[in-house]
Amino acid sequence: MSADRLRDASMLDLFRLELDTQAQIISNGLLALERAPSADLLEACMRAAHSIKGAARIVGLQAGVDVVHVMEDCLVAAQQGQLELGPQRIDQLLRGVDLLLRIGATAPDQDAWQTGPGREQINAFLHGLQRSLSEPDAAQTVAPTTMDGASNTGDSRPIGGDRMLRVTAAHLNRLLSLSGESLVESHRLASFNAALLRLKRLQHNTAHSLSLLQQTLQDSAPEAARLDVLRTLRQQFAQSQDMLAQQLAELESFERRHSSLSQRLYDQALACRMRPFTDRVRGYARTVRDLGRALGKQVRLDISGEATQVDRDILEQLDAPLVHLLRNALDHGIELPQQRLAAGKSEAGTIRLSARHNAGLLQIDVSDDGNGIDLEQLRRAIIQRGLVDQATAARLSDAELLNFLLLPGFSMRATVTEISGRGVGLDVVHNMLKQMRGTIQIFNQPGHGMHFQLQLPLTLSVVRCLLVEIGGEPYALPLASVNRTLALEQEQIALLEGRQHFSFENRQIGLVSSCQILQKSEAAAADRSIPVVLIGSHAQTYGLRVDRLLGEHMLVLQALDPRLGKIKDVAAAAVMENGAPVLILDVEDMLRSVEELIAHGQLDRVQHHSQPGSQPPQPGKRILVVDDSLTVRELERKLLSNRGYAVRVAVDGMDGWNALRSEQFDLVMTDVDMPRMDGIELVTLIKNSPQLKAIPVMIVSYKDRPEDRQRGLDAGADYYLAKASFHDDTLLQAVLDLIGEAQT
Repeated sequence: MSADRLRDASMLDLFRLELDTQAQIISNGLLALERAPSADLLEACMRAAHSIKGAARIVGLQAGVDVVHVMEDCLVAAQQGQLELGPQRIDQLLRGVDLLLRIGATAPDQDAWQTGPGREQINAFLHGLQRSLSEPDAAQTVAPTTMDGASNTGDSRPIGGDRMLRVTAAHLNRLLSLSGESLVESHRLASFNAALLRLKRLQHNTAHSLSLLQQTLQDSAPEAARLDVLRTLRQQFAQSQDMLAQQLAELESFERRHSSLSQRLYDQALACRMRPFTDRVRGYARTVRDLGRALGKQVRLDISGEATQVDRDILEQLDAPLVHLLRNALDHGIELPQQRLAAGKSEAGTIRLSARHNAGLLQIDVSDDGNGIDLEQLRRAIIQRGLVDQATAARLSDAELLNFLLLPGFSMRATVTEISGRGVGLDVVHNMLKQMRGTIQIFNQPGHGMHFQLQLPLTLSVVRCLLVEIGGEPYALPLASVNRTLALEQEQIALLEGRQHFSFENRQIGLVSSCQILQKSEAAAADRSIPVVLIGSHAQTYGLRVDRLLGEHMLVLQALDPRLGKIKDVAAAAVMENGAPVLILDVEDMLRSVEELIAHGQLDRVQHHSQPGSQPPQPGKRILVVDDSLTVRELERKLLSNRGYAVRVAVDGMDGWNALRSEQFDLVMTDVDMPRMDGIELVTLIKNSPQLKAIPVMIVSYKDRPEDRQRGLDAGADYYLAKASFHDDTLLQAVLDLIGEAQT
């Protein structure tokens, strides 16, 4: 392994990101295993450990490889039933996760882990865990009963993977009653239709009477005959008017009843998805008490609004933001007992957590009776970090000052503790709320505490969207992800470093084509101005060129068939008011697609007017890289892109299989152990497909035993490369042997 790769800051950052993710999977799995042993949880822990070991070997962190290897031995023994994962062994494995995170945090300086105290820590851990493999665990796990599990989660997930939700009999009875009302209302349409048929016959008779009147006038019939026909015509016309007025009134009444019934039916169906707020917060009181004791503080948590009904999807995502706010209140807000007594307060502090419905929104309040925040100290911290100059800082209001607490990396702590000081707490809260289309407000009373007010939609199943036309078809963009809409003139677009930009609020914003992202043909603009939608955050904002803006609409989300997998750049579907289907775009996924196009140098220019005769550039040979390790994917992508190949990445076998069915590739490179579909399954599918079997397939895996290699080749792989002996030249030479040099 070259020293240059180890010093590659971007690769190390990717490794740390992957390490954090996979370490969290192992930690969560181990804690769940302590409560209820499960083969699926063991498999998830094993897969996460494999990914960490492979990524650590790629970036040259041998200390990390050593730690993960012995953890794998313990997990394999548990899988084979040779030992039981009791509390002591789980404690040792969790210490191993902590050790891995410390090793990753100090990369690339690994000398401390090869000799001295660092190596002693590793050796002590290895010796302790290896010894536990042969010794019985003093305490055994106790699995909770099914009743306890159900009461804790409020739902269950059967083996088939379908989502299930507990619904009360009362909810089902009301839903059935409303469905019956809807059926009765639909039968009213039959009588309404019969009345319209009578009106149609009356109009036909009226038309016949008009013909008779015309004939009598032409034949110079007696005046009495003409008057008689005219009298009949007037009667029929009056009857038509009366019947039409009655049917219009009936139609209006039906529309009102149907709208009311539809709303009640939707509200009742939505109520079936609701769960009480207490389902998420029932364990918080113990958490606050234990953490307060660890900090030497006496703290009590008061929870109100426990019966407030919250949408299941929102409730599941609320845990992390609320825990961050509670930890901040404990560490930053609540004072030590002696400080509280000196300030004339009670010795024990109080944190209040409440939930309620307010103005059609879910409002959650987290407050404490601590010391609040010193606004002048906050103002000085903002200036010291260079966020604003002194003159600007002096003009900031209290609310504007407090909003700086939500910035990434901002912390009032000079030192980092286990609980706070890293500046990620409120940033995480803010980002999570944005993902749920929510907002946060901060209120402060110096010396008396802080108050955080969260407002979220009552449900994530209804979303207000901006409808746009792309490639002649309507698409929806969630309004929460739309920053602004613009109309750009051709002269406002400039080229910077070969890419199109335009100026907006003293910033240069990159211009990208929505048609290229969605792989659709781009139509020439009908007007001189180009409709543009601004998406993304402050650090990553792009202008999305669309064909037309169609206005705002409230749409009810419809989940896509799970058999489709994750469709690139698409979040969900909906049905518009006219009954036409529309796809709701995944803006975060689109931003990743833009970054991928930029990284590969494939971002097209937005054409204002059609340019007949222009030829698109010919791409090089295309390679699909399939690996669930972010570190490995990025390394292989860089190596291949630098040699001129066009590289597309997939996060697992299922993602790779979807890509193969929609795009053309000259080579597939895949790992073996991956979630959803492993590499052997993917190779087998490719080689059994008449359309794809000619594509060369290379397996790149950490498994280097002869039987593993033979298994991959038997499945149809054309080349097998072990990550343990991974070198840049080895990989590139294998690619050259299979498909030759990249073509430009």
